[in-house]
This record gives sequence, structure tokens and C-alpha cells, in this order.
Amino acid sequence: MTRVVVIGGDAAGMSAAAQASRGAEPVELVVFEKGRFTSFAACGLPYFVGGLVHDSAKLVARTPEQHRANGIDVRIGEEVMSIDIERREVDVRVLEGGRTYREPFDHLVIATGASPIRPPFENIDAHGIFGIQTIPDAVMIDEVIRARSPRRAVVVGGGYIGLEMVEALQLRGLDVTVVEKLDQPMSTLDADMGARVAEGLRALGVDLRLATGVEGFERGADGWVRAVATAAGELPADLVVMGLGVRPNTRLAAEADIRIGPSGGIAVDARMATAVDGVWAAGDCVESFHRVSQRPVSIALGTHANKQGRVVGLNVSGSQARFPGVIGTAVTKVGTVEIGRTGLTEREAASAGFDVVADTIEGTSRAHYYPDGAALSVKVVAERGTGRLLGAQIVGGADAAKRIDALAVAVWNEMSADEFGQLDLGYAPPFSPVWDATLIAARRTGERLR
Repeated sequence: MTRVVVIGGDAAGMSAAAQASRGAEPVELVVFEKGRFTSFAACGLPYFVGGLVHDSAKLVARTPEQHRANGIDVRIGEEVMSIDIERREVDVRVLEGGRTYREPFDHLVIATGASPIRPPFENIDAHGIFGIQTIPDAVMIDEVIRARSPRRAVVVGGGYIGLEMVEALQLRGLDVTVVEKLDQPMSTLDADMGARVAEGLRALGVDLRLATGVEGFERGADGWVRAVATAAGELPADLVVMGLGVRPNTRLAAEADIRIGPSGGIAVDARMATAVDGVWAAGDCVESFHRVSQRPVSIALGTHANKQGRVVGLNVSGSQARFPGVIGTAVTKVGTVEIGRTGLTEREAASAGFDVVADTIEGTSRAHYYPDGAALSVKVVAERGTGRLLGAQIVGGADAAKRIDALAVAVWNEMSADEFGQLDLGYAPPFSPVWDATLIAARRTGERLR
């Protein structure tokens, strides 16, 4: 029986193993996970901290015991230290006790995820400075809030995880300051849309410090953080959350001479195969093909990881499956501010060599006479000449962000702005005006193209 070893027990790794266990050909499956949990919803961690999810166990889709009941040999608390390609073995260390051993494989799946960016700031090891990547991270933050009743929190970084933690901390009653070294939050948006996010954050009572770099941290005599040091002065803090993003975790692959691509992730083909026979990779550790820019990119999203893992699982068990690429669709919210994006921003499209036309319109989520409608802004990016939609961004109130999905389908299928502007979308006053803001934005962009 073919022996498949998987490194990493979260989204990509367990998707690969679960799919392989149901595949056309029988396989023997071994999964190594250095943590205590498998198949957990990392995207749900801020909502546990914020108290919207009351039990961290609800964030686990399948426990190790459930996977074992399905025939997968899941080994918790065991870390793969190195890969021996020539001998087709991995070196494993059991974290409790330190015992080491070697495990053979016919196929190897690398699903090592991504590592949080944590610069070597002075006193970054002070108590009360947290990342937010695993269930124990979230539980520790929750316990500190319960035990110490902090009043002031500083979030370092204004991207997705940073803003989601802003909401979580505000829900727990903390005053929140965001420190962002760039001149806008959400750098995955164009500057004009990032400015709308900044306006929304300030309206929520967030102390937003843009174009401000962190220089280090100050700690008190008890070892706990007391302030964040910046070039503009100290910011008092009882609790700090680091939200500077992640990098593909490629150490094992690089040390085994498995090629790392230009984006920093493990290089794979459409079947999620590396250049080494029988070695596959999936999830946040790989680079993906961007269908619009035609360039390799590293985008850490659970949606991609689950799909890529499924492709690997099909292929190692005798099928022929391909991952078609990404367009970077993502949504998030902080308080009443919703954010969505897909495809390329105006800046990214120009960098990729497109002759770009873009337009931004202001609209509402419901008919103007229907109560509780929310304002929203929609930006559409298209290619001059062809009219092809290259990307879109949305910032607004309730019910704004998921409008990006229709635009994502259009970008994926290379529709033009004019084609999108004529789409037969659903309409009723509680859901949108008769002309939805996305349709108006596409129509206006089409007019500019002409």
C-alpha cells in the first residue's frame, strides 16, 4: 500500500489526508502535527477572543480522534525536523520527552503553513505581547483579559488580522490603538479605499496611528508590557497584539533542496506537485498562480489551503486533479465597517503592465426609502481597450462586503465591465437599490473606457 506522510495537521494537510482516505486507490496515511489541534478554524480566533464564540472547542472541525476513526494515523505533539529526499524519510521529534525517530514515505505532503512576522523589537518577549495564530494563542489572550482586566490595547499592524483583533478587543471593553507603519490601513486596498477604512476605524473610536513605525516595547518591573515605543513617542499599553502578517513556512522544504519560488512560497505546479518526484505541497507555505497578473503570489487564506489540500489528496490516491489558481478574493469586518476585495488593485494592475481605467462610486446597501440601509463605496478596475475587469474593492456598512463575490466571479471569468453592468442580479428593496452599487460602478467604468 502506498504510504503518504503529511507534515501539518490543519487546513491543507488534513484536507489532503481526508481526501486521500476516500480516494480511488487505498493509501496508508500518517500526519504529523506539532500542536495539539487538527483542522481548526484559525479565521475564527478573533471571534473567540471577542466573546462571539464562547467555547474554543467549537473552532475545531475534526479532532485527532475523529480523523483516526477515519483511518488516518494522526500523531499530535510530534514535529518533523528534516526531510531526507534520497532515503524517502522524515526525521521526527516527539516534543514531550524529546525522542526522535525516522518515518518512511512514498509520497510526502508539505503543509507547514505560514509563520507570523515578528521583528526583533526590543523587549518583544515581555509578558502581554501576543500573536494570534493558534487556539492556545487565543485562549491565552482571553485568560489575560479575564485575569488582569487591561484597559488599553495596542494592535501593531493594520491588515486583516490586526483589524479583526481591533473588533475583538473593543468587544471586550478595551480602548484600542492601531499602529501602522504605512500611510493607510489595509495595504491590500488602493489608497483611496484604504482612506475609507481609516475613516471608518476612527468613527469606531480607534486611535489610528498611520505612518508610524514601532521601535520597541517598554516593560514594567513585573515583566509586563507597559508601552509601545514609536518614533512619535510612547503609547501606553496593558496588552499588545502583533498583527504584521505571515510568511510561508518553507524551512523544511528549503533545507531539502525543494525549490522555493520568487514569491517566497514553495514552488508547485497546477497539480500541487513540487519539482521533486512524490513530494507535494499545499496551503500557506506554497506560492499560487494569480489568474489575472499571471504571476506567482503567496496569499495565506484558508479557502485556498482547503482547495489545494483536496487537489493533493486526489492526486496521491490515483486521480488527476488541478488547482486553477487564485485571484485574491478576501473579506473582513471591524465593527460596522465591512471590507472586500478581489483581483488586482489599481496599483497592482499598473505594476503588472495593464493599461488601467478605474472608477469609484458611492452607493447604499438598500433602496433609499427602506430603513437601515448602509453607505458603501465600490471601486472597479478594468483594462483599457478590452474592458476586461481586473479587480474590485468594496468598503461600507452592513451587507457591503459579500457583494464582492459577484465581482469575483466576473474577474475569474474575464468578463468586461459592460457585461457585468448588464448582469441580472437579484433585486428587492431590503437587499439593494434597483441599480446595485456594483452594477453602477461597472457601468461607470465601462463609460470611461469608451
